[in-house]
Amino acid sequence: MTQTWSLRCSATDETHDASGLPTVSSAGEPWFVCYDTFPDPSLKAALATRPWDMWRYREWMPLAQGEEPVNLGEGGTPMLRVGSVEAELGLETVWVKDEGQNPCGSFKARGLSAAVTRATLAGATSFTCPTAGNAGVALSAYGQRAGARVRVYAPKSTPPRILEQIRLFGADLRLLDGHIGDCGKAARAYAAESSAVDVSTLREPYRIEGKKTMGIEIAEQLGWTLPDCIIYPTGGGTGLIGMWKAFGELAEAGWIEGPMPRMYSVQSTGCAPVVKAFEAGATATEPWPDPQTKAAGLQVPAPLGGKMMLRVLEESGGKALAVPDEALENAAARLAGREGIDTCPEGGAALAALAALVKDGSVGPSDSVVLFNTGAGWLYR
Repeated sequence: MTQTWSLRCSATDETHDASGLPTVSSAGEPWFVCYDTFPDPSLKAALATRPWDMWRYREWMPLAQGEEPVNLGEGGTPMLRVGSVEAELGLETVWVKDEGQNPCGSFKARGLSAAVTRATLAGATSFTCPTAGNAGVALSAYGQRAGARVRVYAPKSTPPRILEQIRLFGADLRLLDGHIGDCGKAARAYAAESSAVDVSTLREPYRIEGKKTMGIEIAEQLGWTLPDCIIYPTGGGTGLIGMWKAFGELAEAGWIEGPMPRMYSVQSTGCAPVVKAFEAGATATEPWPDPQTKAAGLQVPAPLGGKMMLRVLEESGGKALAVPDEALENAAARLAGREGIDTCPEGGAALAALAALVKDGSVGPSDSVVLFNTGAGWLYR
């Protein structure tokens, strides 16, 4: 199957063809990739013969006939039942989707594989991005894999092990005072004055397509059904948006049936712009002043995809909630110590949020739940 697609602004009716190296729409909003056709459900049988990585779903991806991705084996992460969590919280079924087993140690591998693939095929030879940590590692690795130059801007407060990894993969690392928003301004300025492609979260269309494979994988791993709830630690929100896009596409194509999962967005109380907007009934987020959290991936004070995340929460019947750093750190240690899952602080936030959701009645005993551990804990130590 030869895949063809166009781009549609996530906020307006503006459209764009798939050529070139698009950034954001004229409204300053992210693009959505819109495919002309979806693969037939008969393709499910062929998946059994393919490698267990995200490109097994190439017919769902922005990849034309004869094109090959920039690939390090990303995707195909396990769904791990966590009996200790089920027993502690009185739940029947809880899985952890362990994205820490990706190349580079995080879910960022998926989005950057797709973004670097598409941009390289369009002629890009250099890339830049701001990072709170894991995105910089992934871009550095995939840029190296593609033979491209990479410049990464990171806060000086980024965990040292993550900075070591960025340097290991050969990127030009620039450390700045401030937070990821300050680094984003620097990356955009550098892209404007150079030939580098800015692959910041949602400032190009294809990181969403890589992240949506998390949703397709969950469906396949559960026998082409969906869980009742997904609890997702949220900074920039590409994964939340991408999975919701995947579920809609799978349903439209007849690959799945039944109700969609309730999507829960988890943030730190030290940086919670999505939570604040959701609780206020707003349709857009406002910048969070003085963001402070030990979960580096949650320290995103002004997410470009705020409107999109809030739509996902509303459409799915879910909500946004924040947990204190102490709670997320304790939960990460508990999951590692009881289940052997090397959990990052953001993964701990998902577990802490589940406890809160059970307590307030949002999640019931018979609900099937998927928690996301978005990265490997060793990167933070």
